[in-house]
Amino acid sequence: MAIIHNEIIVNASVDKLWDILTDLELLDRYDPTVKKSTLVSAQKAGMGAKRKVDMLDGKNWFEEKVTVFKPNDALTYQLTDCSFPIKGLKHSYSFEQIGHQTKVKQVMEYTVKFGLLGKLLDGLMIRKQSDSGIKKFFAGLKSYAETH
Repeated sequence: MAIIHNEIIVNASVDKLWDILTDLELLDRYDPTVKKSTLVSAQKAGMGAKRKVDMLDGKNWFEEKVTVFKPNDALTYQLTDCSFPIKGLKHSYSFEQIGHQTKVKQVMEYTVKFGLLGKLLDGLMIRKQSDSGIKKFFAGLKSYAETH
């Protein structure tokens, strides 16, 4: 299993960041790698809420659901299906208020498909691409939270 850690400090309250990250249809407004985020469950928020995300590249997509929902404290999304060569991916968020700013931490855990070949692909490109995508996501989140 691969684990990637990222964090960012945002000039916004925990409440505001929580509201942004838990609005399943909002992802395409701040993640520059996402074309469209669509709610696919009757439930709009909270445990079990699901979305489908189409990537900007026009060929990749993923579906995920909320598996941890502790307001302003902990949030986890678990992939349920995707076009990527990964399985068992989950990304968990935690929040720390620092004055008028908030530190958002993300831990992404995943397993690659295709056994040994997948592990090789992970070492050569998947991990780097995933980390780069998270950094773009965080930059978009920061910009959106600070300007909206």
